[in-house]
Amino acid sequence: MGSIPGKDFEEDVVEKVSSPTGATKEEHENLADVIRNAKLATEKEHKMTLWQGINLYPKAIAWSVLISTCIAMEGYDISLVNNFYAFPQFNQKYGVQVTAADGSVSYQVPAAWQAGLSNGAVVGEIIGLMINGWVSERFGYRYTVIGCLVLIAAFTTIFFTAQTVVHLQVAEILCGIPWGVFQTLTITYASEVCPVALRGYLTTYVNFCWGIGQMIGIGVIMGNLWRTDEWAYRIPYALQWMWPVPLIIGIFFAPESPWWLVRKGRNEDAKRSLLRLTSLNKETDFDADETIAMMVHTSALEQKITEGASYLDCFKGVDRRRTEIVCMCWAIQNLSGNSFSNYSTYFLQQAGLSDDKAYSFAMGQYAINCVGVFGAWTLITLGIGRRTLYLYGLAALFSMLLILGFLGLAKDRDAASLATGSIMLVWALCYQLTVGTVCYSLVAEMSTRRLQIKTVVLGRVLYNIVAIICGVLTPYMLNPSAWDWGNYAGFFWAGLCFLCFVYTYFRVPEPTGRTFAELDLLFEKKVSARKFSTTEVDVFAEHVEGDVMQHYQDQIAIANLKTKV
Repeated sequence: MGSIPGKDFEEDVVEKVSSPTGATKEEHENLADVIRNAKLATEKEHKMTLWQGINLYPKAIAWSVLISTCIAMEGYDISLVNNFYAFPQFNQKYGVQVTAADGSVSYQVPAAWQAGLSNGAVVGEIIGLMINGWVSERFGYRYTVIGCLVLIAAFTTIFFTAQTVVHLQVAEILCGIPWGVFQTLTITYASEVCPVALRGYLTTYVNFCWGIGQMIGIGVIMGNLWRTDEWAYRIPYALQWMWPVPLIIGIFFAPESPWWLVRKGRNEDAKRSLLRLTSLNKETDFDADETIAMMVHTSALEQKITEGASYLDCFKGVDRRRTEIVCMCWAIQNLSGNSFSNYSTYFLQQAGLSDDKAYSFAMGQYAINCVGVFGAWTLITLGIGRRTLYLYGLAALFSMLLILGFLGLAKDRDAASLATGSIMLVWALCYQLTVGTVCYSLVAEMSTRRLQIKTVVLGRVLYNIVAIICGVLTPYMLNPSAWDWGNYAGFFWAGLCFLCFVYTYFRVPEPTGRTFAELDLLFEKKVSARKFSTTEVDVFAEHVEGDVMQHYQDQIAIANLKTKV
């Protein structure tokens, strides 16, 4: 771990601290102590290995895993609504009769309503995202999540009792509001309760929860395929009630994010929260005061760089670039073909597979989604950077989408449909090893702590807007009563995926191994995305305003006074 600096360093720190006007020599030296502690904590984070991080922060891992589980609810419902379109019982209840050219009769939910239902949740999520940017910063992460879980329990009633497709539409929009909150809050909490060594793992775990929700959803549908009554689709909806109560109980006892508490000036509470996230007996070199000092210093540095903390400030100065990157990293998830893969069961059905085989392929795809996250962790552990995984992942996805398109030219449809299913499984694995998983880490690291929630919210809003557009286009591409593109849709998504590759090469930087303060400085100095990983920066060579750190010192002085009394 980091060694104690010598006298030269101490004098250098004292010179570089910008203290409040009228500060005494003693106060000036106290601020220098904060800088010194912050530097020690930063050095320890840089030197911390993965196993040291696990030993020191086991409770942070457990709490982050618990809160991230909330996102499984969204994955579960998205899996239901997209795969219900291939569910005969669901189509008979909410669809219309369709007569094929050979005279056979079937039921299909019209493409317009497919787009409406799929996008209804997205519309609600956009509303929830914008609300979250204010609510979570005002009331804290824990209470915001608990409130949203209560709403989920209430809105699920509409799903369960829906008699028409309109009722389903209302339920999707209303449930989308709390889901939108989960989309960003889970990532933000994960990034703020762990050190640099664990950040990539806990933020990407959110994607694993998404996959778990989807896999449970498709499993529930397969388990009800034999039913011919309304319970075939009502049971899957009713099972959404299994999530909120245990999560509410667990999250009520979770510690608040220490970064959020520092931003609110509650440094003593932040220290108590940090101690609840760590195990002191596992890592004797850990010092909570040093880590809080690092958070205070980073907040002071961000106050210098960022003028305010509103949505408008996300588009000012250096934060404009950071907001753009976060937005595009989110959007690339859909533009690279993920929207296409979300309709895998329906797509495979239209490609010629039977219902049971289509759902089996979908189950395999969702299982791969989960396993892919662990694969991505392995790649991260081997030292492969986030930017590298994103870039090469997009190149591989582009190639496979082209293959899917060319399979549409095959005359043997049985063989082509099986080949299509196999390629989609490989595509899903590649996606989860790279773009699908790494995105969650990138968006958590690209923004400042001060604007993180709002920046991630704006990025996820763009993700949902793109999802709406894709959600409108995809059903028409695949629906036999609409455009009926089939495999040829692969060419469309391959073209978009190539454009995503070009953007990533020129604009997405490498954040691996950087503290939040170092990332702040790299963006302030306008370092090229391709030079992020090789550029050296010293955040403690920067002058920072003393307001935030003086508040920190005031709280320490008050605590010492109480101790003496």
